[in-house]
Amino acid sequence: MSCCAAGTESAADLDRLGSDGPSAEEMWVSSRPLGNGLRQVDLIVPGVHCGACIALIERELPKTPGIDHARVNLSTRRVSVVFTGQGGDGQAEEVLGSLGERLQSLGYPAHLPGGADETGDPAFRELLKALAVAGFASMNVMLLSVSVWSGAEAATRDLFHWISALIAAPALAYSGRIFFRSAWGALKHGRANMDVPITLGVLLAYAISLHETITHGEHAYFDASVTLLFFLLAGRTLDHMMRERARSAVRNLVRLSPRGAMVIREDGSRDYLSLDEIEPGMRLAIAPGDRIPVDGRVVSGRSDMDFAVVNGESAPQRVEPGALAPAGTLNLTGALVLEATRNAKTSFLAEMVSMMEAAESGRAGYRRLADRASSIYAPVVHLLALGTFIGWMVVSGDWRMAMMTAVAVLIITCPCALGLAVPVVQVVAAGRLFEHGIMVKDGSAMERLAETDRVVFDKTGTLTRGKPQLVNSAAIDPEHLALAARIASSSRHPLSKALAAHDRPERDLAEFATTETPGEGVVATTPRGDVYRLGRANFALDGPGQESRADDASSQVILSRNGRFVEVFLFSDQLRSGAAAAIARLSSLGIGSEILSGDREAPVHALADDLGVKDFTAGVRPRGKVDRLRALASDGGKPLMVGDGLNDAPALSAAHVSMAPASAADVGRTAADFVFLHDSLEAVPLAVEVSRKAGKLIRQNFGLAILYNVIAVPVAVLGYATPLIAALAMSSSSVIVVLNSLRLRRKAEVEAFAQARAGQDENAEPAAAQLTGSAGMQASS
Repeated sequence: MSCCAAGTESAADLDRLGSDGPSAEEMWVSSRPLGNGLRQVDLIVPGVHCGACIALIERELPKTPGIDHARVNLSTRRVSVVFTGQGGDGQAEEVLGSLGERLQSLGYPAHLPGGADETGDPAFRELLKALAVAGFASMNVMLLSVSVWSGAEAATRDLFHWISALIAAPALAYSGRIFFRSAWGALKHGRANMDVPITLGVLLAYAISLHETITHGEHAYFDASVTLLFFLLAGRTLDHMMRERARSAVRNLVRLSPRGAMVIREDGSRDYLSLDEIEPGMRLAIAPGDRIPVDGRVVSGRSDMDFAVVNGESAPQRVEPGALAPAGTLNLTGALVLEATRNAKTSFLAEMVSMMEAAESGRAGYRRLADRASSIYAPVVHLLALGTFIGWMVVSGDWRMAMMTAVAVLIITCPCALGLAVPVVQVVAAGRLFEHGIMVKDGSAMERLAETDRVVFDKTGTLTRGKPQLVNSAAIDPEHLALAARIASSSRHPLSKALAAHDRPERDLAEFATTETPGEGVVATTPRGDVYRLGRANFALDGPGQESRADDASSQVILSRNGRFVEVFLFSDQLRSGAAAAIARLSSLGIGSEILSGDREAPVHALADDLGVKDFTAGVRPRGKVDRLRALASDGGKPLMVGDGLNDAPALSAAHVSMAPASAADVGRTAADFVFLHDSLEAVPLAVEVSRKAGKLIRQNFGLAILYNVIAVPVAVLGYATPLIAALAMSSSSVIVVLNSLRLRRKAEVEAFAQARAGQDENAEPAAAQLTGSAGMQASS
């Protein structure tokens, strides 16, 4: 994004910029752990305007000891910094102190998110006021200029010029401060941004006009200077509106979270605590009409709840004790007591906000290309303008003509269209996907998804609902069933949860210690030393001759004692809605599909036949999935991995691009590039189609931007464009790029989305029930 189309700081931001910024302690409190000794803190940096700003911050901050990397989101002007250090050892405080100092030294004072004026948009109000003043001044100066152009005599002409100068001066001071402030901030720290040539162009046009007025010259360009400012502000306001549209989805999500909640103390007393004070384990009183503040589990009470924020369904869902309720959902009918399972920073709502904010942050190939082009703009355009001035001075000897031509070059070469080419499309595409329940965690993921040529599906929980039913319970010894159910209760795998539903606590069963191996099963050791294993046949059984005793297409789990067969449990699973349609749609897009599953050959083969998938592999371990994806990549393929389990996380990370349902384990959602909230697998081809269309529009935008510069630059250098014409051309190029990007929102696209949603199962349970759960064993997916 170029500075020419950047936004502006609000008054609240400017007040905070005058302070010393947040302290190391404040940043530490606002940071969150990422694991492996890393933490992340998010800072608002209003001074970020363009690709050059982004490149500078992302390049310089990691040079500070203790900072791992930094990522800048231009739409939200948020810098996410990952750093090392633990609380209390002094290291983190030192790193964060250096972070604040480094941002100040680079000319980007920062403050923590929050605390700004949330009752409106002060930046937008400032832009509108500046635009109105510039528009009023330009119309009046233009009227006076018409009189001069009509042949006003010397005294009258001078009078009109002086009146124009008096009108233009306060208008430039008031409306131009948006550009002047940014340019001065850059120059003060020894760098140039795109507002520097804009400032030069506006001030030079006014200065030349004032000189002409003082020396009784025939030509003055006050109309050009104020009209130029008007068109620049019009383009900037348009860009701000586009970015506000992107931010509005994030703000709407944030507003779903209440300020706090009523906490029930151990003695029965109740205190209202703010959202940041609520910790896991606290019990919360949720009245009808309240939104859930943090992820939690219903302890008592029954109610209907609106899960639309999670699954998009307007129909309320009934919740009872034991049900999971994610942050942001709405309690409709009954009073509930909720036990918090996460704090506000790690809740479902925070996760969704984080993914939305990250959608434009990726440094994809297209974005890096635009950023590199924008970063070299300032020195190139200054040299070009200087060369134009020198050339016209040599050819004509008229310094006024040379100066005005150079000013036109400064203006017309502003690469607003190039800067807008990528982010506007990414914002529109990410917003469109979000409206239909598909979360984009990284803008670069859309570019990679557009390139995919093969989709690799997991089976259990992905192609199927992951809610299997035990089908041979009548043939199972009740003691064996109770024992297996008690062992399975320690796991979150779909087969384990189906088996654990048969647990009967009233039975007096020996206590045992359990451990699990993702993708294999659970081991339970009794105090007497007996070892029970529950999971895959080759995991549970030792030695030859131990057969599974299942010859149908059902999934199976084996229970063994000391390596000897005890019981087999057979399960059937329902196909996820939209699975067959999704694979057919992918095929029509020229994308092949295959299934990699840890389940047995028979059920995988049966599922592949039902879906029309020719390529499938059964009995695949987690490592085998990674190896298969790497093999596809080594052959030049760009596979998309769609999986949901703990054992799919390595494969999701290894794939060219990845996607997971909202019902996936936490680690699976974290590893995936896309998360779809609805039940239907139609989300997969839908995301591919939108990403491909987005890529096509980005390429078109690049073409339009390059075409504009190929035509505009020679016209300006040769003296055929006045500053006024240059301003019109520059603004028009930005408008064309934005309008082309908005084609992604055409009616045809809306109908495609609606058709995709129509294939979903309206009776599907909300994905929120899984979103707030923890990752567990993946025995045979």
